[in-house]
Parts: sequence; C-alpha cells; structure tokens
Amino acid sequence: MPTFEDLVTEGAAVPTEGWDFSWFDGRATEQRPSWGYSTLMAGRMAAARAALDVQTGGGEVLASIPVAPPVLAATESWAPNLAIARRTLAGVGATVVHVGDHDDLPFPTDHFDLVVSRHPVTTRWDEVRRVLRPGGTYLAQHVGAGSVRELTDFMMGPRPVDPGRSAPSIAAGAEAAGLEVVDLRQEALRMEFHDVGAVVHFLHKVIWIVPDFTVAAYRDRLVELHRFVERHGPFVAHSQRVLVEAREVG
Repeated sequence: MPTFEDLVTEGAAVPTEGWDFSWFDGRATEQRPSWGYSTLMAGRMAAARAALDVQTGGGEVLASIPVAPPVLAATESWAPNLAIARRTLAGVGATVVHVGDHDDLPFPTDHFDLVVSRHPVTTRWDEVRRVLRPGGTYLAQHVGAGSVRELTDFMMGPRPVDPGRSAPSIAAGAEAAGLEVVDLRQEALRMEFHDVGAVVHFLHKVIWIVPDFTVAAYRDRLVELHRFVERHGPFVAHSQRVLVEAREVG
C-alpha cells in the first residue's frame, strides 16, 4: 500500500499544464453540473458565424465542438498553456492569442456573435460587451463563491468567501456593462479525494484553492488529511458552478 511519502511525491510530480483532469481517474471525483456546459456551448458554436473562447486553458473543451464557426478565436494568459492550446485547437481552425486575464481583448468592436468561457479567472464585462455584435451572446460557466471551501479551510483554517463570485454578483457585473442576463443557474457539486496525492496535484493545478500552497509549507496539514482518509474514507468538498448567459442588446 502506498505510503504518505509515496503519494505526496507522485502527486507533486504530475505536470500541471493544460486543463486535462484524466490523471484523477480512480483517485478523485467531481459531479458535473446538470446543464452540460460543453453540450450547450457546442450548440451555440454550430450556429455562430464568429466566436471567441476567453481563457481557453489548453483548449480541451473548445476542441470538443463537432462544428466550428467560420471565424474562431481563443485567448489564454498562461504561457505553458499556449502551446498546448494551439496544438489542441488546430483541428477546429481556432486562432489562439496570448492575452492577460485582466487585459483588453485584442479584437475589433462588434466582432463576435458569441463569446464563451469556462471557469474564467476574471471577466472583463466591458470588453465582452465591446467585442459582441448587437444581439450577440455570452455563455459561460463560472466558478462560484466558496468553491471547494472545505479543502481551503482544512488546509488554511476558516477563510471568508469572496462574494464577488456569487451568482448575483456575476449577474450584476454583466448588467452593469449593459448586457441582459437571460439565464443564471448555480449548483454545488460533490467532490471526493481518495488519497493525499490527488489533493497535492489538485492544489498544484488549481492554484487559487490554497494560493501559497507547497508541500513543504503544508506538510503537517497534508499528514492530517492523509490520516483522515485512512480512517474515514474520501475527503469530501463541494465545487460551486454558475451558468450565465447574457445578451448584447445594443
């Protein structure tokens, strides 16, 4: 049976580039939202003339669309993901551009009839509205307030929840920019971590859960988590997801 040291070493050695979570198979699970973002997004893409995926990661979700619009672009801020996204999205003909998460979008005004994003770090609502054509749509799945807070609190102690990630705050941001929110849904989704190695890799990959995480800095808490899993079974947390669809009404 793997020891604590074995599991931690293994989890720390897994590459973090891209947005592929297949390594977690058999080691961690997460429920998926009932609305099926990938299917919704693919349907909108099939009907679009020009579309943009903001903060595409490694491009894995966008690459799954069966029908691409004639004009397709994506942005990504993290350099290691850029090369992955460009390879991944070559098959759907997408142009991938390096853009910081807080930067202006380097596209003309009224350029896209669809802007999508899955788990954006931040959303420049003013820029989303600017690049959307009149009648265009923003469709995104956001990370909601307090996502995976059980793990954050276990590692760091109780922390305040950022209200800016709540569904009402997301809707307010869109509306303040002049967009009309036509759909807003939120769900809490069960997550299970079956070993401490999965937690280590997750915290290296999803860096905002414990922002200053290193194995050395949090070794004592990782030991406690390992003991908890040995005694009680999987460590359970809940991700928070918000679906938002908004329209540019001109």
